[in-house]
Amino acid sequence: MQVKAAKDGVAFKRAGFSTLIEALEYAAQGDGAVNFYGSRGEAVCSLSYAELRDDARALGRGLLSLGYDKGSRLAIVAETEACFHRFFFACQYAGMVPVPLPAGIQMGAHDSYVKQLRQMLASCGAVAAVSPSSHIHFLQEAAAQEPDIKVGLPDDFPYITDASVALRPLAQDDLAYLQYTSGSTRFPRGVEITQHAALWNVEEISVNGLNLDEEDRFVSWLPLYHDMGLVGFVLLPLVNQLSADLLSPRTFAMRPRLWLKILSDNRGTISSSPPFGYALCARRLRAADTEKYDLSYWRAACVGADRIYPKPLRDFARALAPAGFKPSAFVACYGMAECALAVSFAPLNTGFEVDVVSRKRMSEHLLAEPVVCEDGKDEKETLLFVDCGSLLPSYEMCIRDARGFEVNERCCGTIFLRGPSVMRGYFQNPVATAEVLDQQGWLNTGDIGYRVGDRIYITARGKDVIIINGRNVWPQDLEHLADGLHGVRQASVSAFAASTVWGEEVAVLVVESRERETCKREQISTTLTARAHAHFGIHVYVDLVEPGVVSRTSSGKLSRAKTRTEFYARAPAEFSQFRVNGAAG
Repeated sequence: MQVKAAKDGVAFKRAGFSTLIEALEYAAQGDGAVNFYGSRGEAVCSLSYAELRDDARALGRGLLSLGYDKGSRLAIVAETEACFHRFFFACQYAGMVPVPLPAGIQMGAHDSYVKQLRQMLASCGAVAAVSPSSHIHFLQEAAAQEPDIKVGLPDDFPYITDASVALRPLAQDDLAYLQYTSGSTRFPRGVEITQHAALWNVEEISVNGLNLDEEDRFVSWLPLYHDMGLVGFVLLPLVNQLSADLLSPRTFAMRPRLWLKILSDNRGTISSSPPFGYALCARRLRAADTEKYDLSYWRAACVGADRIYPKPLRDFARALAPAGFKPSAFVACYGMAECALAVSFAPLNTGFEVDVVSRKRMSEHLLAEPVVCEDGKDEKETLLFVDCGSLLPSYEMCIRDARGFEVNERCCGTIFLRGPSVMRGYFQNPVATAEVLDQQGWLNTGDIGYRVGDRIYITARGKDVIIINGRNVWPQDLEHLADGLHGVRQASVSAFAASTVWGEEVAVLVVESRERETCKREQISTTLTARAHAHFGIHVYVDLVEPGVVSRTSSGKLSRAKTRTEFYARAPAEFSQFRVNGAAG
């Protein structure tokens, strides 16, 4: 499938819309579409923006017929299917607020998934909830104690084509949606994103971040309930009248090469992934695969994470070079749900840049002191941080120390942001809102970073930082020690801090492994303990667990807080008196 020219001379437009409905009505005049792919990479559904407009109008009239008040919340299990788009935009026409719910569930995680859905339904005060058949039983169980919530499949909701029934579109200052955060330190909160905030962020991404044009095409496997999936691959292509090809996260996890195949077949130009997605592809590739792909059209391979490690990106670029992938396509980004999506972008067509700093100075003084990167230099002496680029134009930023004072260049501190894309608040949670958003509009992101000129470098989530004997250790650095270690599952290691009632500070590594033999398990623990001591001068307790034990957020990120809670529940006797270390979040 190729991107077609716009119908009837409709001009490509990147900005100027006041609501999502206005953007959809314009996109419906062109040939853009959302294409959904199945478990073997086959196209299973193509939903043009014209069809989406018509379906959303009819479903919107149906929602209005149920008598819901303006601003009522409709929860949508955000499986990668066309029903998500239809109901999301039906809410826009009916004056309701869509609330994407996670669609991921791991083996053995039935109870925790249902509990998560139940808490989200309650916290957003949903009047109705819809799900595809794959998740309807989970949703029904979650809503069983809320008899006033209408729960159903897409076909259980009225579909009214009679155009004489008046619609009630959301206005510019109304909420566009509630976005549940995937933060790992506490229960997710519903972020209030207005029409104005969402469209402002989309416009700046389109113009200043990616410089989109009418030849671009989006490809994604990211979950639609995550800010990158929703804003980056539902709203961004639609507002720009561009096509998007979507693969479910579940399919990607099983067959990551399908992502590359769709990019190749459709000449995709824009796609994104956290580092583990690139790493997974590089590991699963066979030599013969690269001969089948043409990735030369992929001009923006966006990458974002709490902290970006260079190695997975380099491995991916090396493996896909024969398929025409250019390392210069990497675009490091920084963002969060509380800002709709994006905060900063590295320059296009330059790849990612790495800042090499002194590990000792960072650990002891939170100072990113640059060091000369020499061949063979001992990695125990250095840390690598990826340049996440410059702020999008509308943002203001300051980086503050623990006392609230702004720090100098290359000094680490908490990042604060202000701008028109910042959330209005956490839904019906004024206490949580006041914790992070002050009266001057400054958002405490909770992220730790530093700046060099106008460039941003992210080092960690603030509440995840582990403090051992006065030394600052980032959990990602401890987790990184397990990379490539035989018997350890990739990206399935979680680090956090704990302390005894006597005040002893301890770092814990929970490590997933399939190894059964005692001697091999002991070797893993011994190796990791030795690496932690050699690199950081600290002792770690290594907890080897079965695959699937390390907890994750709805977007697939490590949930260190939940993993820690579960660790205490099963810890041996010597850990029975451990209590949570607040510094670790």
